[in-house]
Amino acid sequence: MPNPLFLFLFLFLLLSGVATADDPDPCAGRRIHIRSLPRRFNADLLRYCGGDGFPLADTSAAATSVPPCASLANHGLGPRTHPRSRSWYRTDPRLLEAFFHRRIQERDCLVDDPADADAVFLPYYAALDALPYVLRPSLLDESARHGAALAEHLSRGGLLSRCHGHDHFLLLAGSAWDYSQAPGGPRLWGTTSLLRLPALANLTFLTLESRTWPWQEHALPHPTSFHPASLAHLRAWLARARRSPRPTLMLFAGGVSRPSRPNIRGSILAECANRTDACALVDCSAGRCARDPGRYMRPMLRARFCLQPPGDTPTRRSTFDAILAGCVPVFFEDLAARAQYGWHLPPARYHEFSVHIPKEDVVFGGVRIADTLAAVPDEQVRRMRRRVLQLAPRVLYRRHGSTADLREAGKDAIDLAVEGVLRRIRRRTRALQDGSPERIYEQEDDSLEDM
Repeated sequence: MPNPLFLFLFLFLLLSGVATADDPDPCAGRRIHIRSLPRRFNADLLRYCGGDGFPLADTSAAATSVPPCASLANHGLGPRTHPRSRSWYRTDPRLLEAFFHRRIQERDCLVDDPADADAVFLPYYAALDALPYVLRPSLLDESARHGAALAEHLSRGGLLSRCHGHDHFLLLAGSAWDYSQAPGGPRLWGTTSLLRLPALANLTFLTLESRTWPWQEHALPHPTSFHPASLAHLRAWLARARRSPRPTLMLFAGGVSRPSRPNIRGSILAECANRTDACALVDCSAGRCARDPGRYMRPMLRARFCLQPPGDTPTRRSTFDAILAGCVPVFFEDLAARAQYGWHLPPARYHEFSVHIPKEDVVFGGVRIADTLAAVPDEQVRRMRRRVLQLAPRVLYRRHGSTADLREAGKDAIDLAVEGVLRRIRRRTRALQDGSPERIYEQEDDSLEDM
């Protein structure tokens, strides 16, 4: 007679196997392979901070308070702002590539074989690789070579052959405009032609600012200095921002030199000069704010509205500093945010957490920004500020090795960026498999309409 204990164990294992087989695969559509690249494309580039290489920060800037090599601390987050700080770092945005690489390595559903992957990540530190072309005048006319070595490596190994590169993605820690110069055109200081390389044409590029038409690009938030490692640290900061008094109507943090011709920034500076009772200025000229978040975060905590005019390019890091501070951002054109960050901030709901004042109305139409903002009812301002702080966790970059409770509480900027990339790559590869290549260029998944 069979042993009842063995019979029970057999039935238990059989039923357990059936239940497991019916469970959904938590990694379905989420498997990522990190492509192994020669060190010259990533690790070796980190040596630019010393010796005869190229610094990670402009050491000629009078306000640079952190030695360039120190920017490498904490896997690219930079040194802590204070020895007792648990969440605030002096972050160089160009080191986001190294930090992003570190965070990808922490993800679940990583696979060793690219054939098993839904997406392939290329850990190429493109912004660092561009430094020689940006900082050495003798290489200015050769900047079209930026990325050519990577393109040759990928093409020679046939690494992009499976999906013609549509399943690959990488991060570019800079504005797409700075990496999209026509190879045969006149060279502009500070730019390269990386995004024009034919071998990389089908890759998905995450950038800090995208152009509106290329289907390969999508913007992710500029990194701030706030990188919490636990849910308690995040909640403590949000509570501080929530209870902070707001005696200042509006604030502008940025360069304060007057432009030579009329534009929105000049109009803001002129109005603030005349309305010192309503407007506060934080002078960030000459890099004064680059390594000192306290210089602008403290005033932002005391302001109701933070002005976000375009500068050299439409987007600004200050937008995300303001969101973290609970300061309602004021935009003057859609390219500043609404047309950029559809995976992180719902475009259809900007009216809930921001104010839009067309720059033409201010520069040429006589509209006063302070009068417009003072007319917003107090209760509406409070609602917008609550909404801003609800969105704050979505635009910050939590620290690597963060606690489980913080990871489970919600998705941060990297989580949302990777999810967006996976959606886009799944759509592209499905279009190829279905014989409908025209669908590759659709971007219906690029905006989060609700949350």
